[in-house]
Amino acid sequence: MEDNNKENEQQINVELSEEMAEGVYSNLAMIAHSNSEFILDFIRLMPGVPRAKVKARIIITPEHAKRLVAALKDNIEKYEDQYGPIQSNHDADPSFNFPISFGGPGGEA
Repeated sequence: MEDNNKENEQQINVELSEEMAEGVYSNLAMIAHSNSEFILDFIRLMPGVPRAKVKARIIITPEHAKRLVAALKDNIEKYEDQYGPIQSNHDADPSFNFPISFGGPGGEA
């Protein structure tokens, strides 16, 4: 039976170009959703600059969004087990909020 499961597993080869491997720095994420998709905008917000640019936009299905949340939770737990708790500004000051509104359905990250 175990051999049968191994035969049903699919392997996916993922290609990563050099440019994509460099990544894009983001220090803010805005999330919106409709009934069929979640839109994640990754933004770079610079101190003293009144405008911020979206550096990447990812559009995923609700099912993928739920899997992403689970994967992030798992990785955060592993990170904190290895390096200790992650401190966030929200923990210190729960009233802190970015003064940015992009319209559309709301969300927060």
